Amino acid sequence: MNKINSSNIVRTIAAAATVVGIASAAHAGVPLNNLQGSGGIAFNPLAYTSGLPWDGGDTNALNDIVSRPQVGAWYVNLNDADINWYAGSASLTLFKRLEISYGYGFINAHRYGDKSIETHNVGAKLRLLDENAFDTSWLPAIAVGGVWKYTDSKTVDALNLDDNGFDAYVVASKLVTQTPVPVLLSAGLLYTDEVVNGVVGHNHYDLVAFGNIDILPAENVAIGFEYKQGARVGDGIRNHDYYDGHVAWFVNKNLTLVAAFAETGDKDKFTRDGSTKNLGVGSGLVLSVQYQF
Repeated sequence: MNKINSSNIVRTIAAAATVVGIASAAHAGVPLNNLQGSGGIAFNPLAYTSGLPWDGGDTNALNDIVSRPQVGAWYVNLNDADINWYAGSASLTLFKRLEISYGYGFINAHRYGDKSIETHNVGAKLRLLDENAFDTSWLPAIAVGGVWKYTDSKTVDALNLDDNGFDAYVVASKLVTQTPVPVLLSAGLLYTDEVVNGVVGHNHYDLVAFGNIDILPAENVAIGFEYKQGARVGDGIRNHDYYDGHVAWFVNKNLTLVAAFAETGDKDKFTRDGSTKNLGVGSGLVLSVQYQF
């Protein structure tokens, strides 16, 4: 994460499948690379941009141009829906403000007729406002961003969907330090045409909300909850709400490990009588390894 106007943020938080973190000399931190590659938790982006600074701080001119890169790997086991979802990504920040990212997904979805589905996600995020700007202690960081998403799912033709789409979002994130333990709060709005997170395809646009909350009971541990509202994208298609609970362990200054349990809705709603309403792909375990160079 680039420097933000809060020494506390440079010292603490990290997250998981919808979790948050912040970096120090001793521990890795937020944002993580989420399932689509953007700096965030599991499903949602954060207003913080990815990538630690290079050694030397302000004396190293490279820090004015580009951050260190960071990478993330995710495994989502939606066992009751017979789905295994693997994701890998890389991201960095330019000019201390503009994050760019790429995420690749490989999804085994035997229940729905595809042996496998591949996704590609290219993202950009611009931090408009630094946390605690203007010498305040209450202003959140604010960012806007977008992700272009592509899927090769055969369901695109079966449901008459598009194979690519573009998400746009605005998000605000704030580390609250006045509480007995630090609390990271984040919330935003997402304009999306995704069907099952873009894995199945894309249709019409809808505006939905998302949010995260994480607490840091210890310097190297974050415990949190993530929520993403399901988009109604036309033709009777409504994505189910997504939510998860997670724990992140900041092993050292570079490495973060995350474990979570995610709920994406009743898997039977996807296939029952050919219905595409309230699309869900079940629930299951989520694991992630994140590395900040």
